[in-house]
Amino acid sequence: MSDTGLSGTELLVVGAGIAGAAVAYWAAQAGWQVTVVDAGPGTAASEVPSALLNPVRGQSGKVPARAAEGLALTWALIEQMETQGQLVPHGRTGVLRPVPDEATQQRFQRNLSGLEHSWWAPQEVPDLAPGWQAALFLPQGGWVDGAALCRALLNVSGARRVTGRVVAAEGSWVQLADGTRLAADALVWCGGSFGSDMRPEGQQPAQGHRAGTLLRLAQSPGPRPLSFGGYLAPAAVGGILGATFERPTAHWSAVQLPLSSLDWLLERGGRLRSLAGLEVSGQWSGTRLSGLRAGPADLGTAAPEQGRAGQWELTGLGSKGYLLGPLLARELVARITGEPARS
Repeated sequence: MSDTGLSGTELLVVGAGIAGAAVAYWAAQAGWQVTVVDAGPGTAASEVPSALLNPVRGQSGKVPARAAEGLALTWALIEQMETQGQLVPHGRTGVLRPVPDEATQQRFQRNLSGLEHSWWAPQEVPDLAPGWQAALFLPQGGWVDGAALCRALLNVSGARRVTGRVVAAEGSWVQLADGTRLAADALVWCGGSFGSDMRPEGQQPAQGHRAGTLLRLAQSPGPRPLSFGGYLAPAAVGGILGATFERPTAHWSAVQLPLSSLDWLLERGGRLRSLAGLEVSGQWSGTRLSGLRAGPADLGTAAPEQGRAGQWELTGLGSKGYLLGPLLARELVARITGEPARS
């Protein structure tokens, strides 16, 4: 069977983070009935309370291919969700990326062709700590409550949602730990870090898992996100300081926050702005999966044609889940259903 589309109307999605929720939404828009398997609270990195929508990545200032396109689509989806009565806290406020020296500023600048931006002097940035060369302002960026956007996409999709852990899979069916067996015309793996370990042995591609923690703040740290090394951002309530990402591991495990990481996180936040007056009200932890995989699933020892016929994957988005996830999900659904990607 070709990998350019399937005849059928039922889709099974493993994972309810941004990849799984977006796949469910686009499949429902294409007229398919969708069932989503959700491992439950605390397993999805997409549940982050304030995710940056930022097209300029990391301390290198790289801009991923199609970042502007993905950013525009995510904002459009947020708007669509709200017109359908879904609450998705967000701020289309722009993002500020302070840089420490002229060499870093030049490195960032080389990547900005075609991307709307401006450079601010340090004194133009409210509460910015001393010692920065300049701040890159990206007006199309901002922040979004990740859990709320995933919830909205699933609600609007009308997907049937089943809570459980996958223990076996073949073709386009899975079996859960409680013995429940679910089948459809196609299966999409979107489980992220936790979900990658849900895949049966022999179907777990090598990818990297990185645990991290955000500190919830009782007060907003400012009107728009500040990001370099760590980041401070508004949230639906108060704000956040993040993110402490530990060394990569081969498998998912429950997140621990070493004191050394807490010290590092607070130091990073203090470099961006004074933390005086910002009260820590809690924490959120998650694990990101790196190593993007989008297309027919790699089934290890299983026959390749079986993957093309029934199993697909969209996983390993790392920190770019909200930047590129909805865009890649729309295109994957178009391949599965054999219909043009919907706008």
